[in-house]
Amino acid sequence: MRYPIVIERGSEAEAFGVAVPDLPGCFSAGDTFDEAVSNASEAIALWVEDAIDNGQSIPRPSSLDGLRASPEWSGPEWIWGFASVDPALFDDTSERVNITLPRRVLARLDSRAKDAGETRSGFIAKLALGA
Repeated sequence: MRYPIVIERGSEAEAFGVAVPDLPGCFSAGDTFDEAVSNASEAIALWVEDAIDNGQSIPRPSSLDGLRASPEWSGPEWIWGFASVDPALFDDTSERVNITLPRRVLARLDSRAKDAGETRSGFIAKLALGA
């Protein structure tokens, strides 16, 4: 999935600034143009994760033409581009996986899940999400 981004021109003394118009408060920067675009992808991924964790909806990317027509983003100081993000970030579909763990680790995992009142899968998901 690609989100339109606006990039404020940098210089030898200033970084390139990046805003993601579709995601309020999603900003990034980079010392070079390429770094700014790469960092924008990372900022979008973090914004999406935070929004999902807080039960917020994720806006779909707007059309570039629509955003360019906005007075907020008109002017020669802006460079338009796109930042790509993995669509899997938006997918909460459960998927069965097979993992291999030593029995002692599995026993400890099951014990901790039981103490937390969780299933094994739920406990692993919470650990992975840092909850």
